[in-house]
Amino acid sequence: MLRPLSLLLLLLLSSALIVRVNSHQESGEWSCESDSESRIESEFRPGLITLDGHADDWKDIDGFEFPLLPALDPHEDHEYKGGKITVKALHDGHDVFFMLQVDGDYVYSKGNSKKCPSIALMFQIGEGASYHDMGGCTEGKDTCTNKTCKGHEVDIMHFSIGNAIPGRLYGGNPIDNRDGYGGDRFGHLVDLYAWTPHCRYLDGTGPSGNDTSAQNEWKGAWWHSSFSVHSGFVEEDSPYASGGQKGTYYFEFSRPLRTMDRLQQDAQFTLGGSSKMSVAFWYPLDGQPWHGSGHYSINCDWVPLDISSGISKMSVRGGSGNVSSAFALLLSVVSLCASAFVGYRLFKPNHAPFTPMENL
Repeated sequence: MLRPLSLLLLLLLSSALIVRVNSHQESGEWSCESDSESRIESEFRPGLITLDGHADDWKDIDGFEFPLLPALDPHEDHEYKGGKITVKALHDGHDVFFMLQVDGDYVYSKGNSKKCPSIALMFQIGEGASYHDMGGCTEGKDTCTNKTCKGHEVDIMHFSIGNAIPGRLYGGNPIDNRDGYGGDRFGHLVDLYAWTPHCRYLDGTGPSGNDTSAQNEWKGAWWHSSFSVHSGFVEEDSPYASGGQKGTYYFEFSRPLRTMDRLQQDAQFTLGGSSKMSVAFWYPLDGQPWHGSGHYSINCDWVPLDISSGISKMSVRGGSGNVSSAFALLLSVVSLCASAFVGYRLFKPNHAPFTPMENL
């Protein structure tokens, strides 16, 4: 059972979500010219990433650039003016990591997420779940359930940074996970699932009642290149930098490849497999708060996410480091073999021929 305080927080979060999705209204017929060549590859690179919002440890990882087009009207004339978004991904065999980089003048309004940039990742769960209409179930808000919309489930991670300190870790935490739902009372890095924009819920909650077995297994942090302090901020440092400074936003996330989900509310990733994903970005233009459906997206359809099965592709694209390491290893092996051979020749026992006494 959820405790009274937790239930109140849950209701507040749910109300905020409902306010956002009610504005999801399309005008005209949906049209999509998808970039079918786009893919995101998650290489196997263990022990590389520190989850802190900084991009330094991603410098040798190839990124995939996407234009940001309005989700409800993906036309080039309305592309995000700040530039393209770069998506990077890798995994260490247990967790999958994402780094998203997008240029944007620094804007931050403490406590008002809609006046701050926001980011979301969406993944297909059900085989019938479409990118368009967030799963594409045709049931209405009052009739969508895990039975009537079965097969249309999508998994969503949404990070609103209005209460999140730069460089600090948010997402799944012991307090919210103890109560068994996908919220984050500290930084609003929440774990959701949906069948349509109007049927979207925190993990563990839904129209059929709550199930306290859910967990928020996402973790993440954010940063902006205009920050002059790299040793870490505290809440009293808000707004952390002067508004309007040009620079780049960084959003860094991780989640286990496989989760303990038994409710069909989390996407499950497989080594050597491929999943379908999308990225959404909100930005408060001209100081005006964004609204739920006023986001940009990397494509008007799913983008494949390939999870590599191992170190079969040791990239040399980031520089000569890998080549030098391989050459040094080869020289070491050759030197070891040569040393062993020389040692054997030098210390090989020289046996004199046996001569019987009577022959002396």
